[in-house]
Amino acid sequence: MRIHSLQHVPFEDIGSMASDFRARGYSLTSTHWYRGDAAPAVSDFDALIVMGGPMGIYDEALYPWLATEKALIKDAIAAGKILLGICLGAQLIADVLGGKVTRNPYKEIGWWPITIAPAAASHPVAQVFARSPEVFHWHGDTFALPPGATHLARSEGCSNQAFCYGDKVYGFQFHLETTPASARALIEHCAEDIDGSRYTQSTQAMLANEERFARINRAMSEVIVHIFNPEQV
Repeated sequence: MRIHSLQHVPFEDIGSMASDFRARGYSLTSTHWYRGDAAPAVSDFDALIVMGGPMGIYDEALYPWLATEKALIKDAIAAGKILLGICLGAQLIADVLGGKVTRNPYKEIGWWPITIAPAAASHPVAQVFARSPEVFHWHGDTFALPPGATHLARSEGCSNQAFCYGDKVYGFQFHLETTPASARALIEHCAEDIDGSRYTQSTQAMLANEERFARINRAMSEVIVHIFNPEQV
């Protein structure tokens, strides 16, 4: 399988997913919008991973490539490709599918639990969330559920944490791919977000227990099987 990722800043890559894909023998390519890369052709990949970033999805005046990216996402969905959006990536996919992105009532930064939406009680990806409910967050915006999407998860501070659209398109507001190194990079580059508000943890709290990262990375490995290799479940 040919996996292509869209990266918006140098410090938010696919994290633990890279080793999972390499272990399966998948090819990995990427577009780094921030350094001026051209968009790939839809025929160049089988699955598209849209990563996070500190910008907003409507900041096209500052980041003109956002318009190109949305067009690519739309074309990839129409072509029946597998898509996984993480944080900003989930918001971009939601927007392309008709779900408005807005400021969330609270920032969520750090380790906060998610709960499964009633509509997703038997969904295999939601079952993974249920087994590993404490996940890593770093966001201030959120998405409305796109028309026709299935609500998979929520949290106390954010109603829409995950959705799927059909059986090939997924959006997660939270991060299962984050490693200790990528968490430290987020803290280094986005420290101004850590403002002590209700759902914002301190740097020390976020990094205190590295086993938490190992646990969410194992959950990410399970999710990868369900999304990218459902025939192996």
